[in-house]
Amino acid sequence: MSNEVSIFKQSGAVSTSVGRRELSELAKSMASSGATSRRIQTNTNGTFKRLINGEQVGNAVRGDINVIIVHALPKVSRVFYAEAYDPNAKPTLPDCWSNNGDVPEASAGNRQSSNCASCDMNVVGSGQNGKGRACRFQRRIAVLLEGDMTGEVYQFNVPAKSLFGKGVGNVHPFESYVKYLLGHHESPDTVVTNISYDLNADSMELLFTPVRGLRDDEYDLVKQVQQDPATKRLCELTVAQQDGVKKQPQAAAPAPAPQVSRSDEPEEEIEEPKKRVASKVETVAPSSDLASVISAWGDGDA
Repeated sequence: MSNEVSIFKQSGAVSTSVGRRELSELAKSMASSGATSRRIQTNTNGTFKRLINGEQVGNAVRGDINVIIVHALPKVSRVFYAEAYDPNAKPTLPDCWSNNGDVPEASAGNRQSSNCASCDMNVVGSGQNGKGRACRFQRRIAVLLEGDMTGEVYQFNVPAKSLFGKGVGNVHPFESYVKYLLGHHESPDTVVTNISYDLNADSMELLFTPVRGLRDDEYDLVKQVQQDPATKRLCELTVAQQDGVKKQPQAAAPAPAPQVSRSDEPEEEIEEPKKRVASKVETVAPSSDLASVISAWGDGDA
């Protein structure tokens, strides 16, 4: 049985018995008119969804997924929205953001400061209801799905509450997870990583666990996609940009402006990383049944 994610409605259908064909000239000519954006969305109901060009593809997967991390920026990013989250409003770009958490990006339409360290939105208490920071931490990483050898890379946004804190055993928040791997002479791009929801947390939090080392063919695929500039770009684009959002945030006004949709997932603000209290978790062995993991991504009926 193939471990690739099938796009076909007919179970077990393949294009050819000798492997995947190269893109035709027709496909290349149509692809040149606009790049395809892919990301995996986390949701407060404990599911993961694949989005292509901002639209969901296939069924949501509940609980956990296995990925291979192929790229991440060297530092934690920041993103700021002036208005409160409203899932029913039309998505807009962030007011201000910084990929490396030092200075606002030149393309930000409503930069709050010349640098992040001295920005008023980076002060604890500046967030909604005087809690947390108005400017949120986040990590945008690029991942491959375990078992999908097509080389399709997805953006994955690690929210603030899933970044900091200490792990238990081999189960960690993201920043601690990377340190855990490095401490055991492994790299994020040489292992399969299980991403799961923390069932002991009061809000949406993710946990990261190493599953196994890569096979040679997986390692070769990782090296291949890392040479593609588009892989790095996934980590440089905000969630809104990745989904193709063009609308700019409203200019500041004395009266409260209508709420806007952020085109990302809401989460509670966190305090200083050093004050983060890790949730109590058990060391678990993620599922190694590759077929069941991949089949869960199968597309629903058209």
